[in-house]
Amino acid sequence: MAKTKELSKDTRNKIVDLHQVGKTESAIGKQLGLKKSTVGAIIRKWKTYKTTDNLPRSGAPRKISPRGVKMITRTVSKNPRTTRGDLVNDLQRAGTKVTKPTISNTLRRQGLKSCSDRRVPLLKPVHVQARLKFAREHLDDPDEDWENVIWSDETKIELFGKNSTRRVWRTKNTIPTVKHGGGNIMLWGCFSAKGPGRLICVKKRMNGAMYREILSENLLPSASALKMKRGWVFQHDNNPKHTARATKEWLRKKHFKVLEWPSQSPDLNPIENL
Repeated sequence: MAKTKELSKDTRNKIVDLHQVGKTESAIGKQLGLKKSTVGAIIRKWKTYKTTDNLPRSGAPRKISPRGVKMITRTVSKNPRTTRGDLVNDLQRAGTKVTKPTISNTLRRQGLKSCSDRRVPLLKPVHVQARLKFAREHLDDPDEDWENVIWSDETKIELFGKNSTRRVWRTKNTIPTVKHGGGNIMLWGCFSAKGPGRLICVKKRMNGAMYREILSENLLPSASALKMKRGWVFQHDNNPKHTARATKEWLRKKHFKVLEWPSQSPDLNPIENL
């Protein structure tokens, strides 16, 4: 059933004023465009409590005592990966029976919510300085410069099942990550501000020679299809295959202009969003 709109304080007071000068509930309702039952309820409240203000609502009592709230809040603060089931069991052993949604609502009132672990690069001081240097060097670059960049990356895709996602209780929490890991297939792709370039499946273990072959067969065709302007810039990260001497020499001979890239900075590459 739809919730009715609450009457303003001025309207409630006007109902009482009209009642005090002798008007009937029907007449008041007609004058103010209200139902007779609504007018009657306001008048009865005024007669009983001598006010038309909203009265305090008691609501349902909390199922978890203040002591229990402190206990589960302390538990998830020490171990953010504690599950709702764990907390239900903890409270049950303490004599309180609650459901998982009650746990969620209680912790939410404490400013905590269940979130997927946020994975971020593991940054050492040297990485932080390199990222800061990169940001300062390109702070005032015009949009036209970024529109002339081809962004690229490789990514691993799970074919079966799904990557394990852990959940944590947090106001803010991250998990440092390092490069590499499992995966069933690998893709290489690129794009620019004008649209996506080629996306290919890497069927064998990628090494430096294969990476250069991928660039040879796909980078220039992508640039041509995207109608990149003369002097366009190629971006790739600091993967060892990308920074190998043979790869650098190949890029130099092909006269490709490469964007200098700070290490451990996949989050700076817009292709991550694609």
